[in-house]
Amino acid sequence: MLTNHKLQVTLEEMKDISRVDLALYNDRGRLLASTFEIEENMEDAICLFAESMAESQMLLGCHFFKVLIENELEYVLLARANGEEAYIIGRLAVCQIRNIVSAYQEQYDRNGFIQNVVLGNMLVVDMYNKAKKLHIEPARRIVFVIEVSGKKDGVVLETVKSLFAVVSRDFVTEVDEKTVILVKDIRDTGSEQELAELAERLVDNLQTEAMVKVRVGYGSQVDLLPDIARSYQEAKMALEVGKIFYVEDQTVSYSKLGIGRLIYQLPTSLCEMFLKEVFGEKIPDIFDEETTITINRFFENNLNISETARQLYIHRNTLVYRLERVERILGLDIRTFEDAMLFKIAWMVISHMKYQRELTRQEAKEEKGGGGSL
Repeated sequence: MLTNHKLQVTLEEMKDISRVDLALYNDRGRLLASTFEIEENMEDAICLFAESMAESQMLLGCHFFKVLIENELEYVLLARANGEEAYIIGRLAVCQIRNIVSAYQEQYDRNGFIQNVVLGNMLVVDMYNKAKKLHIEPARRIVFVIEVSGKKDGVVLETVKSLFAVVSRDFVTEVDEKTVILVKDIRDTGSEQELAELAERLVDNLQTEAMVKVRVGYGSQVDLLPDIARSYQEAKMALEVGKIFYVEDQTVSYSKLGIGRLIYQLPTSLCEMFLKEVFGEKIPDIFDEETTITINRFFENNLNISETARQLYIHRNTLVYRLERVERILGLDIRTFEDAMLFKIAWMVISHMKYQRELTRQEAKEEKGGGGSL
């Protein structure tokens, strides 16, 4: 929870103001922080005081105070001085330490709470009761999932926290080894443009400050706490679908997945049936680099032959020849809207199936490697 360094800084600040030396022990008599050199062993005196009924006591030239957190003894504070002034300073220091510990405890509880909400591990009734206790207000929120390429370290989490966790309405946490989760309060924003800019800012800052390559997916806007888990699952799906159909995009919105979302959820058997209807028993192997670039650019230019030829720096007749070659092999004239749409969908289905096969192969490899290490 609280580090000894933080406690030490707190005591030193209190001494600078009051000129009264302070020391802090845990309930078992171990010294945690002090502003003066303690020569004698105080462990027995601390333990006796901790077991007594007294809240404060004068002993060995120091005022002893109990620091209770939620009615449980957490620390014993010593103020080294006689008189009323030292007693008052000691009482003030007890209040300060109690408030700091409570704030840290609340932050810890808030982080654990939002993790359980994101993963859907809480009953709705418990969720709202806990949110009220932690002073988490109802608001419109959205979940961003930040996926790190390669090994993730603490720098990524801290960078995101520095950008958003300073606002108490936002939450930054992590639920696995590959991603960081941002639950963003968007009651003051929320347009698609603003959300897209926010995702881009996340990518830019992490690449610049944390020196890591990331991709960001984000889900739908939600108003209820239980729906945060749905926004999280949507953000994860956005990243997965983006790996298949939007490889070059560093940010992917669930609301902009289009037909890719539909194809991603199709079972393999249905995909195979569709491809068989389009291409027959065997899918033609025409997807070399030149053909792929030509078709992509042709679709990007809305089937405009002249503009596509200009951008590819080829003669118009050369482009027509390439498209006619595709038609001879596939039986689809992608210069027409209907065949172009059919081919586009079939191409996306092929990409989806290739991704799933590769994913299955990697999982099998990892299982084999894990089994060999036992």
